[in-house]
Amino acid sequence: MIECKSPINSEIIATINSTKPDDLEAIYKDSADAFRIWSHLSLKERLKYMQSLRKYLVEMGDELSREISKATGKPVIEAYTSEVLSVIEAIKYYEKTAEDTLSTKKVSSPLYFKPKKSYVEYRPLGTVLVISPWNFPFNLSMVPVISALIAGNSVILKPSFETLAVGKLIERMFTALNFPKKIVQVVYANSNSGLGEKLIDLKPNKIFFTGSTATGKKILKQASEHLIPVELELGGKDPMIVFKDANLERASSAAVWGAFTNSGQVCLSVERAYVQEEIYDEFLSLVKAKIGELWQGTEPYADLGCMTSDNQVSIVKSHIEDAKLKGAELYTKAEMIDNNKFISPVLLSGVNHDMLVMREETFGPVLPVMKFRYEDEAVELANDSIYGLGASIFTSDANKASRVSSKLNAGVIAINEVIVPVANMALPFGGVKASGMGRYHGKEGLLSFVNEVGIVEDTGIKNKEIQWFPYSKNKMNLFKKMVKMLYS
Repeated sequence: MIECKSPINSEIIATINSTKPDDLEAIYKDSADAFRIWSHLSLKERLKYMQSLRKYLVEMGDELSREISKATGKPVIEAYTSEVLSVIEAIKYYEKTAEDTLSTKKVSSPLYFKPKKSYVEYRPLGTVLVISPWNFPFNLSMVPVISALIAGNSVILKPSFETLAVGKLIERMFTALNFPKKIVQVVYANSNSGLGEKLIDLKPNKIFFTGSTATGKKILKQASEHLIPVELELGGKDPMIVFKDANLERASSAAVWGAFTNSGQVCLSVERAYVQEEIYDEFLSLVKAKIGELWQGTEPYADLGCMTSDNQVSIVKSHIEDAKLKGAELYTKAEMIDNNKFISPVLLSGVNHDMLVMREETFGPVLPVMKFRYEDEAVELANDSIYGLGASIFTSDANKASRVSSKLNAGVIAINEVIVPVANMALPFGGVKASGMGRYHGKEGLLSFVNEVGIVEDTGIKNKEIQWFPYSKNKMNLFKKMVKMLYS
């Protein structure tokens, strides 16, 4: 039995039976059986289930967001917008676009193929294993789950041990909506249980993982032994570049929200700010003033809640201490209290790339700000990272924004904005370098869960084709003439 405690006050919010390793083979068998039924439903029938889920989320959104808030420590308003609303939007997007994305596509054929027809079919994979994180445990579980389901797959979901209560919420929801039995199964385990490794060894047809780069590498290595396709949505160290011609009021507000929303526990958080030296001091002053206005607490409409993970609290503190020891200056509203997950937002100035806070993912409410002189220097600093998830640029010069954007090594880029590319379901989402591989959201979010099957169809009327045996000199001459006619 696992006791799930709220990070806010350590209140027990759920007790859950851990999944026994001996039960995993049966879980996979049930998933395969459910897949055979679900995959033979028409897309329209599957989307009817999604419509019922969307309506349920609209109706129950307030209650769900309060449960998510208890499990994560984020304010209720953030749980509602970034968790529940985001999933509603994802479902609605796929209700509108899935048929076009997954319908059989006729493609062109070479002239010498005539009268053959060529087309592509999109077929579900089978059982998809979704391993989700604790920072957005509802959103980052549900979006890949619904994407896999719409594409015709069955799903086994392994939520993070930090937020198992949200996994139970998801399980309860699919049961309440009368989805086909076992089409979505949730497995539960404590940290270091080894259950994740056992799930991979049972060879799902695909793995979708969101989490740390270190864990993603382990999953990729293990999956490669079985040639299991893997989608990895990993960490980030997102840079924000602020040029001297930017709207500083907007840029400073964006930096504060981008760095501190969800207490900085966002893969697209502003983790590094580079500010042109002419406006550096003014920018710092604006950010300090805005930090002073933030409201942190347990109230539903507070700006900030608390951290979710004890381990992450330790990492945040170590990054801050390392920066201070190496000469950074710290500004915060309140001192951090030991054994307290409510970490006040921290502004660090005078930072450099020798500091952990500028090189490793902090994943907490910390905004380090470094000055730069020239455009090329800003680009070089922004790209000086093993990560490449997101980036943002603030400038009033559209040409400069486009020029700088084209040079940044990132999967998504925001201009005069932060974080929001992930909220547009029409855009593919994912990173480069150590931030992962693959894309989801957009049409890619469905295509990543199917086999794309290329098919060529002939009428079968002719007895043979010219390229078949027997070969001859005459055939060779014919091929040469055809090449000259078609390609010269």
